[in-house]
Formats: sequence, C-alpha cells, structure tokens
Amino acid sequence: MKIAFLTAGGIAPCLSASIGALIKKYNEIVPNAELLGYLNGYRGLLLGNSIEIPPTVKENPDVLYRFGGSPIGNSRVKLTNVEDCKKHGYIKEGNIPLEVAANQLVQDKVDILHTIGGDDTNTTASELAQYLSQAGHKLTVVGLPKTVDNDIYPIVQTLGAWTAAEQGAIFFENIANENTTSTRQLLIHEVMGRHCGWLTVATAYAYRNRLDTKKFLPEFLIDKNRWDIDAVYIPELEIDFEQEVIRLKKRMDEKDGVNIFLSEGAGIGTIVHEMEARGEAVPRDAFGHVRLDEINPGQWFAKQFAKRLGAEKTLVQKSGYFARSAAPNDKDLDLIKRSAFLAAEYALEEKSGVVGMDEDKDGELTLINLSRIKGGKPFDIHVPWFTDLLNHLGQPVAS
Repeated sequence: MKIAFLTAGGIAPCLSASIGALIKKYNEIVPNAELLGYLNGYRGLLLGNSIEIPPTVKENPDVLYRFGGSPIGNSRVKLTNVEDCKKHGYIKEGNIPLEVAANQLVQDKVDILHTIGGDDTNTTASELAQYLSQAGHKLTVVGLPKTVDNDIYPIVQTLGAWTAAEQGAIFFENIANENTTSTRQLLIHEVMGRHCGWLTVATAYAYRNRLDTKKFLPEFLIDKNRWDIDAVYIPELEIDFEQEVIRLKKRMDEKDGVNIFLSEGAGIGTIVHEMEARGEAVPRDAFGHVRLDEINPGQWFAKQFAKRLGAEKTLVQKSGYFARSAAPNDKDLDLIKRSAFLAAEYALEEKSGVVGMDEDKDGELTLINLSRIKGGKPFDIHVPWFTDLLNHLGQPVAS
C-alpha cells in the first residue's frame, strides 16, 4: 500500500504536525505502508516531484509536532487554470493539468492521498478522485481542513486557526509598546482574513485576555487604556468612516494614541474600485484572488485616518507571516491529532472526504463529504463574545 501526503495553499500552524500525526497513526495500523510526500503541493504532483518518507522520520513523527511550516512545501497552483500551469512550466502545451496530475498518481501507484489545505485544495483532490474513478483507478482521498481564516463550510474550527490568533496577540503585545515612543500615535495591526473576520476578532479577543493578566502602573504612565484596542474592522462589518473619525478622534485626545485591529479584507471592495477607477491593474493570483500583500489595505486605512485623527506618527504592522508560521499550541495540537488519526482510519476503510468538526452535527469530528466543502464562510458578527467586545470599545454594533 502506498500513501501520499500533499500540503497546499498558504501555510498554517498545523501542516507539519498533521503530517506527523498521520505518520504516527499509520505506523500503528499499517506499519509496512510506503509513505511519500509531493513537494510544494500540486506543483510537485504535476512535475512528479516527491520524496519518500524515510525510516528515521517514521521513527520520530513527534518531532514534526514542534515545527511550523510544511516539510514538503506548499504552492498556490490551481489545476483547472490551464494557462497559469502552462505559463509556469508545470505542464506542456496541449496538456490538461488534471490529467497530468491523475496520471502521476497512477504512475506512483498511490492508493491513498491525504490533502492538507483549504477548500480549493480539498475540492481539487475530489476532482482528481472522480477523474481517476472514471478511468478505472481507485483513489481514496481524505483531506484535513487548514486555514487560519477559519472560513470553510461546514467546518466549525479549522486546524491552526486557534494558534494563529494566539500568535497574533503575542505579536501585538510587542507592537503596542510603540505607543511609548511618541505622542498621538496611530497603530494599525493588519491581520489575515480575505473574506472572513474570524481571525482578526479572535486575535483581538486573545490579546485583550492576555492584557487582563498584566499588571500596570498608571501612576507612571503605564496605563492599561493605552495598550487596549480602540477599533476592530472586518469584512462582515460596515464601517461608517465619518462616525468612526469622530469616535477615534475622541480616543486619540483622551489616551494619546489609537490601536486598530484590521482584517486585510476589510474595505477591499472600495480599494479595488478606486484602483480600477484610476485605470490601475489589480494584481490577482492563479485563483483570481486579489493579491492583498500588494494592495496593502493597512496603508489605505492609515491614509483615511491619520490626518483626520491628528496622528503625529502612524505605524502599520502585519502579523500574518509571524502567526501562520508558528508550531501549533496545545489546543490545536489536540485537534490535529484527533483529526489525523481519524483521517487515517477512514482512509483504510476506503472512505473519501474531509475530516472536520461538522457544524450540522453539533461540531462532531467526522468525515464530511467533499461535495459539501466550500470556502468563504463569513464570521458571525452576532456572537456574544464579539458584540461584547464592540460594546466595550464603544464601536457601533451591526444590526
């Protein structure tokens, strides 16, 4: 039996650990199975680049729990985007990426494919399995849901998201100390989240919880209020800029600084509209997604607020690469292990799907049909822990 692993999309604090947990489980239930990893996601599958998992790794899978990133690499390759695959040299003229990838799996005699990624990664794996089935080849595909955005239907909690929120909070603990370097400072903490604000809100929540554990010395200007958050902006929440300027200007006058937590997808529609109106090309990736790191939403928000708040210094800091590259925390590692162990068991039963906490089954960890996997799940802005946060900040709560 041959079992292959593939990690794709952006990294999250779960990839190395997921591979480690899968190896550990297979050591237990099919110790003689051949294990291999495709290098750099679907790119490696198209190019036939893979690595056999050596005995030394099989004997020490727990080491992978302590690392972030992915030992076998990632890439953002969409198999249905023929032109992009051809442009980058992943396929030859006249080839169909899905067919090339399927043929490679047949050539490598893969029986089980574990994909660790977001909705695109796992739905693509489903298409591969269907293609092979029509050609008379059996392939079992069991995915694990990875994304720091926590935005996959119908999954309650994606792997690595808890850790990313915790790490983003740690990141801002240091950044917030910049408020001591100047007067009337505007700090913008830009957090990952293209369509979903969960990570931004969870990071803000984790940060404020950590803030509650600190001792302050207000009589020596180390006042908790200066380190606290003043606004949280996410894609799901409408922003009344005029009202927010009035509210935040008052905050600036009172505490000599303003701290904003900003989801990178907040206001992106307005930013793109402005670029297109100026005749500028909007940079996009192979999936058609706007390249947010090139758009710089944080800088756009800084431009909207800095002058009107009378900021003397403005600092935009992104925690994304710091947060997503971390090794999983204990809470995430427990979910990763349980998910991976279950994924291996389902795979040996020749059942395909994605192992995740099914929101339609009260969060039960189970095998979810690949046809139900979809991205773009929004954050529920009406959950009490978020409305309580907005009320504390004095920020308008959406109706």
